[in-house]
Amino acid sequence: MVGSVEEGRLVVAVALIDGARRVLAARRVSPPSLAGMWEFPGGKVEPGEDELAALRRECREELDVEIEVGRLFGEIALPRPGWRMRLWLGRVAAGVPVAAEHDDLRWLGVRELDDVPWLPADAPLVDALRAELGEPGEGLPAS
Repeated sequence: MVGSVEEGRLVVAVALIDGARRVLAARRVSPPSLAGMWEFPGGKVEPGEDELAALRRECREELDVEIEVGRLFGEIALPRPGWRMRLWLGRVAAGVPVAAEHDDLRWLGVRELDDVPWLPADAPLVDALRAELGEPGEGLPAS
């Protein structure tokens, strides 16, 4: 609706990393301008919702998994004015990811990160993640 602007919206996402140091990427189906592009699983924090609770909820809804959240990895400004995204490191604690709200999921190793077209806003986080995956580091929950 014209005139109604959502200001300061927070989006939360997780770089789910498996025991082989691969990250889970999800391919979007909507909106049409972003369909076919890849992203980290996650979504919007609802008003009054804790951001980590939102992240766990989004992973249940989008992937049908329970996650264990590690450290905050990064934060970026999104194209919509006032919107930002926070990315955590994490791992799947229970379940096997299924594409409930995406049309494809892929586990990508550090050398495969450029094999998919990431959302432009995610590019700086993907670049930082490349360095994180290149060497064993802290911040990931124990497998």
